[in-house]
Amino acid sequence: MKSLSCRDAGFDCDYVVQAESDNEVFAQGEEHVFNAHGMKKQDFIPAFNGKFKSFIKDTS
Repeated sequence: MKSLSCRDAGFDCDYVVQAESDNEVFAQGEEHVFNAHGMKKQDFIPAFNGKFKSFIKDTS
């Protein structure tokens, strides 16, 4: 299992994504930041995704 915390990624938010793979974490996380934080698809440049990837934890 993988997880990513909004707070670890720098947001003032207690939301945590949990999924089986990094790709699933990103898919669920994108939906959350679009809806809860007002980000847009164009905000997800490769450098930004790389930064988020470093915050994914292996919780298995």
